[in-house]
Amino acid sequence: MLAEKLECDAAEIKMDTEFSTLGIDSLDVMELLMNLEEELGTEIEMGENKVNTVGDLVKLIEEKQA
Repeated sequence: MLAEKLECDAAEIKMDTEFSTLGIDSLDVMELLMNLEEELGTEIEMGENKVNTVGDLVKLIEEKQA
């Protein structure tokens, strides 16, 4: 989904890739979360969690699905 949004190869996006280096700001991250919520059929709340990297986002999603 992220690679589609950025129109790049998914292999270029690593777990430690920071969203800021991809040109994604906090509003884009929120939009991405809303799209993931819709696709996964679950609510993902960031709360106090910092989502600065792709890995942060993956960890947040995995915690919500556990």
